[in-house]
Amino acid sequence: QVQLDESGGGLVQAGGSLRLSCAAAGRTVSVYGMGWFRQAPGKEREFVASISPSGGRTAVGDSAKGRFIISRDNTKTMYLQMNSLKPEDTAVYYCAASIHYSVSPNAGDYAYWGRGTQVTVSS
Repeated sequence: QVQLDESGGGLVQAGGSLRLSCAAAGRTVSVYGMGWFRQAPGKEREFVASISPSGGRTAVGDSAKGRFIISRDNTKTMYLQMNSLKPEDTAVYYCAASIHYSVSPNAGDYAYWGRGTQVTVSS
């Protein structure tokens, strides 16, 4: 089993920045690709960004392009740098880990999920 723990969420004004972190524990040797998803109230879970095991390949969702940067420094830690935040970025942000896929926008490709961290952007 792999446990994922997100941190770094909070309240920020529009135009501000936040950096989310995701720490993996447990059987981390099985972790391959990792990703960030978000879910706003009343909306479906949305892909934000994904990163390969080496960090050399990434994918970013349309809503995050040009503003969010995903990175990882090893199999255990991943980050999401969020810049130029907008009120529509308000959501619970989830960290996810895949044991089969390198980079994927599909939530079903991820076997492990964190409990989420709340990001609220005020206008």
